[in-house]
Amino acid sequence: MTRPVTLFTGQWADLPFEEVARLAGEWGYDGLEIACWGDHLDPARAAEDDAYVQNRLDILEKNGLKVYTIANHLKGQAVCDDPIDARHRGILPDHIWGDGDAEGVRQRAAEELKLTARAAARLGVKTVTGFTGSAIWKYVAMFPPVSEELVDAGYRDFADRWNPILDVFDEVGVRFAHEVHPSEIAYDYWTTQRTLEAIGHREAFGLNWDPSHMVWQDLDPVGFLWDYQDRIYHVHCKDTKKRLNNGRNGRMGSHLAWADPRRGWDFISTGRGDVPWEDAFRMLNAIGYTGPLSVEWEDAGMDRLIGAPQALEFVRANAFDPSEAAFDAAFSSSS
Repeated sequence: MTRPVTLFTGQWADLPFEEVARLAGEWGYDGLEIACWGDHLDPARAAEDDAYVQNRLDILEKNGLKVYTIANHLKGQAVCDDPIDARHRGILPDHIWGDGDAEGVRQRAAEELKLTARAAARLGVKTVTGFTGSAIWKYVAMFPPVSEELVDAGYRDFADRWNPILDVFDEVGVRFAHEVHPSEIAYDYWTTQRTLEAIGHREAFGLNWDPSHMVWQDLDPVGFLWDYQDRIYHVHCKDTKKRLNNGRNGRMGSHLAWADPRRGWDFISTGRGDVPWEDAFRMLNAIGYTGPLSVEWEDAGMDRLIGAPQALEFVRANAFDPSEAAFDAAFSSSS
């Protein structure tokens, strides 16, 4: 059941796609989770242009790689977000931003997610990872006081905007794997439950399990796998290191830059943080997850050309297959 180990190209989109594929192939990755930004993948072109799709596949084949997943976090973020502001201008291409009118941005982002589903199908990919955005993340501090009606409206807004997108995913036989993540409609255990309920647990919508976002919230990432096992459509291997023990560093990050030693936690290269990886890989075995293990390299304190191959080495060494025989079977008198 050995699972492919892939590299998520989202943090490498400053490099040309051909260069990222070359590096990943030389390091020994099995394939890529291709980001729909930079020059890595244009979902609109991939949804219609046979030559463009073949070009992406040829680059992969040249480097001994396959594509297992594509990712469109940046446009997904804009589907539900409120407010839409300068942060979104910084991550969205001109054709999504347009004149910056918030509702227009949301509508164009939603159309791009539909194209992403079609692009995935044409690439032979069954899963798209990404974000949803949220109209109610801005209320997370609960002050000024937030009414239950406002929160309910946020989940209705999510369902109203994402059900038509998921209809296209169903149409082309592709699934969306939402990354449970602060700033999204589902960011912890209970909001994940509420999100699935909001769309009637439809099968087109599942989860991209990324434990790094759970560790700093003091959630149990391994228990999450067990409870949501039928919805684990994809896995990100990313780590977090907590530094909350000096009485000054706060869990909210204090608006400090990544890798600032005053932060209460940081994303860190896979295997170097506080994620209980052995328990996690054993649980992935237990729930029968056979999809990719995608290294999402984020560590502001470490050179990525060192971190990415080391992360691959760590995942390969620790993501063992389950035993094919029970050890106590040898005790049987009939053996």
